[in-house]
Amino acid sequence: MDWREFAEHMASLARDLLAQESVTDTLERITGSATDLIEDCDAAGILILRNNRVQSLAPTDQVVVESDALQGRLGEGPCFNAARTSDGQRQYRIRDFRGEAERWPKYVPEARKLGLGSMMGFLLFTEDEDLGALNLYSYRPGAFGEADETAGWLLASHAAVAFSSARTHAQLQEAVGTRHLIGEAMGILMGSHRIGEEQAFATLRRYSQDNNVKLREVARQVCERGALP
Repeated sequence: MDWREFAEHMASLARDLLAQESVTDTLERITGSATDLIEDCDAAGILILRNNRVQSLAPTDQVVVESDALQGRLGEGPCFNAARTSDGQRQYRIRDFRGEAERWPKYVPEARKLGLGSMMGFLLFTEDEDLGALNLYSYRPGAFGEADETAGWLLASHAAVAFSSARTHAQLQEAVGTRHLIGEAMGILMGSHRIGEEQAFATLRRYSQDNNVKLREVARQVCERGALP
């Protein structure tokens, strides 16, 4: 591992990640960089858990999706455990899928059938939240050494910050869009029913609660129809 060259790539990547236009673009840049920067990394992806259900984000190969689904179904595996952080460990490595059955007795034998030789999993986290796990795969047994694990950890650290920033930006954009949509819907109700702002907002909120429909969706329908559904 040429650490000077790696550091230069990481510096360039840090700027590039912040320039991405969406969360999806950011995650795809992260996983694509993993296969570019880490020798023998044949595939990469990000595994997240939502209500204990596994979801694969930005996979570079179908084997990532299959491995993630396998870990979710069996309830064990390096990336599944990294995402759960149930034992406080933030990174894992399977040096050779022909062994390691003691730690993950159900996952390892099945993963071998996918043609996997070795893998690493890194928790994506910031001071405020855990975001999931970055997982790196190789078809070659014994592909990843200590240097690769260090490189993966550095990449995961950059990825966590970029992922969190991109998601926060997306949430802010959505909030601004929702506020604008609700304001437009209130204006329609105020004009058609000759009521004030508070009454218009109360009308939208009451309809939302009575019909179990999100306020944003109610506002969207009002804007499209010119009245409450």
